[in-house]
Amino acid sequence: MRLVQLVQGSPEWHAHRRNHFNASDASAMMGVSPYKTRAELLREMAAGVTADVDSAVQRRFDDGHRFEALARPMAEVIIDDTLYPAVGIDGKFSASFDGITLGNETIYEHKTLNAELAAIMGPNTRGADLPLHYRVQMEHQMMVSGATAALFVASKWDADGKLIALKHCYYSADPELRAQIIAGWAQFEKDLAAYVPPSAPAPEVSGRAPETLPALRIEVTGAVTASNLAEFKATALDAIRSVNRELRTDQDFADAEKAVKWCAEVESRLKAAKEHALSQTADIDALFKALDDISAEARAVRLDLDKLVKRRKDEVREQAVMAARRALDAHITPLNAELAPFHLQPVQVDFAAAIKGLRSIASMQDALDTALASGKIHADAQARVIRGNLATFKAKASGFEALFADLHMLVHKAADDFAAVVDARIARRQADEAAREAKRQAEEAERIAMAEAAAREQEAARMAAAASQHVAAPSPTAVQSAQVFEHQPQRNVVAAHIPAQHVRQAANDPATLKLGAICERLGFTVTDAFLSDVLHVAPAATDKAAKLYRESDWPVICAQIVAHVAAMGELYRKEAA
Repeated sequence: MRLVQLVQGSPEWHAHRRNHFNASDASAMMGVSPYKTRAELLREMAAGVTADVDSAVQRRFDDGHRFEALARPMAEVIIDDTLYPAVGIDGKFSASFDGITLGNETIYEHKTLNAELAAIMGPNTRGADLPLHYRVQMEHQMMVSGATAALFVASKWDADGKLIALKHCYYSADPELRAQIIAGWAQFEKDLAAYVPPSAPAPEVSGRAPETLPALRIEVTGAVTASNLAEFKATALDAIRSVNRELRTDQDFADAEKAVKWCAEVESRLKAAKEHALSQTADIDALFKALDDISAEARAVRLDLDKLVKRRKDEVREQAVMAARRALDAHITPLNAELAPFHLQPVQVDFAAAIKGLRSIASMQDALDTALASGKIHADAQARVIRGNLATFKAKASGFEALFADLHMLVHKAADDFAAVVDARIARRQADEAAREAKRQAEEAERIAMAEAAAREQEAARMAAAASQHVAAPSPTAVQSAQVFEHQPQRNVVAAHIPAQHVRQAANDPATLKLGAICERLGFTVTDAFLSDVLHVAPAATDKAAKLYRESDWPVICAQIVAHVAAMGELYRKEAA
């Protein structure tokens, strides 16, 4: 936040307010202010002219500033910190603070204690219990200042500066309300850019009845002796028939309602004149016929016009509601086109409820405009959520699109919830794939183990059969060993054949001959498995990972290698033949 030095009421102060979105206007922008409508704020900011303040309102403002200053020391005691008035800005947002701490941690907002606040505020009052227009103002102030708390104080003092009553509570930041305020100002800025002020302010509407009729004079003495009935009839019928029945504006409706009352009065006066004439004579056909004609015409117009007023009012209300709905649809359509194949959830705005109980067309239109702005804000907020979720989906779910057949419903979730669902589904799929791979590897390992066991059993059977003929049969291990031999330098080996029955003769010499030493003597590499499984010479001991043999095993190993090589040569020679 950046602080600015301004004097309230100065030209610089007014210019600053025109060029920023101010906390004191936030409730009007949201359509929740009891003092100013959204349409009035639009007109003020577009024209740069504020309404004149009468003496009563000015006195209320002055009292509010005085009470605010008197209560500030008590507020400092409550928060145990110093407060100072300030004006701050953050980009296009501005706020005037009744008080703020030096570190901007806490703001102080003061209101004059009225009956509404006195009824609400008590020892256990929370900031969330305050009327919405106060909460909107403080949320805007906290957004500008970065404060984490707001002290709301309502007080009243007498003319001598003596405290009458003081109540307070703390207001904490509301992220959801703040998001609504930011979206509200964004829509207000669009409406302000497109605003076209009316050519002239609408005058106060008052109904006009047809021209006043001349006084009806009738004198009878058994016959009509004097009367201006013909003149009266002509004037009356012209006036009655001139009543406007094309109702479009507030003026038209007001005229029609007053004309209804006028017609009723004409009927009443004619009835009284007729009764007066009847009291003088009982048989004056021309008089009665004239009076009846005028009365019937006035009655017909009255009834017809009364029905027309009611019908046209309903028509005007319905047309205005339909126009507002079309305007909302026109705002939503390009958003859905942008988001296709996804689309916004239906934006529910009860336009009919917004104008319920409103009598004038001007107040009705103002209410519809405010409801329309609220609907646009809601639609834009939905679109932002969907855009953000689709960006998250693109970043995280590449290759996993098949897991999100319900993406058209998921995109409407809050950003954190959507990300959690995406992460959870992907993690579950990866865990399932890992489990399947682990199972496959385990099954493969088991298959290999079983094959190796079967091979060992088969090899054992071969060796048992070969041992009786003093010839070792080939085995996979032997072939593997032979492959090892190919990569070792060859030496001339002269060894005597030792019959199989002499393998591993008992010896008492110590096990000191390592496998590495055996390979070095042979000039090629052999494994302990080859020695054990093929040559039947098992290690006599182990030292950690090292296999140890006896010196007496050495001639046996040599003899068995010779016999094994000879057997292999004979075996593959026969197969080749």
